[in-house]
Amino acid sequence: MLPTAALFLRVLDEINTQRDETQLKQHGVEYLVTLAPLVSALAESQSQALQGVTAEPQSLTAAVARVQAVDERLGEELDTSSRWAGLKEKIGRLPGIAGTAQTVYDSHVEVGELALALYSAVRENAKLNMDQQSDIWFLQETITVDMPEAVTNVSRMSDSANMLAAAGQRQRAVLQVQLGVAVAAVEESVEKLTDHLQAAAEDTESSTLAGNLVSNLDSFRRGVESANRGTNYGGQPNVSTLVTAQSTLSTALNALTTVTLKELSTLLEERDDDLQIRQIEAWALLGVSIALLLVAAFWTRSRAARVRDSLDSSRNVSVRADSDGPGSSAVSPYDQAPVYGGSATGRERSGALR
Repeated sequence: MLPTAALFLRVLDEINTQRDETQLKQHGVEYLVTLAPLVSALAESQSQALQGVTAEPQSLTAAVARVQAVDERLGEELDTSSRWAGLKEKIGRLPGIAGTAQTVYDSHVEVGELALALYSAVRENAKLNMDQQSDIWFLQETITVDMPEAVTNVSRMSDSANMLAAAGQRQRAVLQVQLGVAVAAVEESVEKLTDHLQAAAEDTESSTLAGNLVSNLDSFRRGVESANRGTNYGGQPNVSTLVTAQSTLSTALNALTTVTLKELSTLLEERDDDLQIRQIEAWALLGVSIALLLVAAFWTRSRAARVRDSLDSSRNVSVRADSDGPGSSAVSPYDQAPVYGGSATGRERSGALR
């Protein structure tokens, strides 16, 4: 019974470990749900600040409140509290930043990098980047790396193009280089995002993943193409086209983010359900095994007792048959008297003869 129990307990321990890891990943996805609006709100805040609006956008205020709420619940488990506190402090200082457009832009870039670092912290601490299931890995890579980078890079590309359109001759060279870096970053992030989503759709057992991703991915790519046309790298940027492209791209990104997060959450829920079923099966098999062992033990003891009683009974019958059985004429050697030097009926010889 002990080896059997030890075997099943090892299986149960492994299942419990997998369930704990799955639940940690689910908490990571829950945290990521609040980070997606934060990155979009930071992009909006950057654009408005460059246009001279000093007040914090309502979308950013709401996004900060949502992240704060989820960090209070999950920050200790995911080890994000200190990083989020630093980012929140930087966000609070953004409305008070004054100076040139480049100063405002650089301040928002710094905050954007901290937001991307928070994504990486959630990804690593929730062990999403260590998942062995192919579709889950590609989805988490898209959500934690590709999408936030795409949002951030498109925002920087559009704002750099607007800055270039309004800049004087002395600043144009620097801004042209800055815009070129942003354009290259957008192309790279969009290419990685597309590849990872296609890989997830091709290597999944989900019946809804491929269909949900394709249409939203196409909308996202059209928005990026429109932004690139408005940027008109190497020429004069088209501000009106950029404004329209940003609105279209923001809508497409929100839809794509929602679908991707939902699919990732569904896959993790299915895994947790499967592990729960395996856990119940293991406990049931352990109970059945112990019950069978107990039944076998009691049956063996009962049979051994019957065999022992049968052997004792046979031995007693044999002994009685040899000693005083009916018709026996044998005389026991223990009943005979000793005879010394003569017959049993004669007189005892004299001492001289002895």
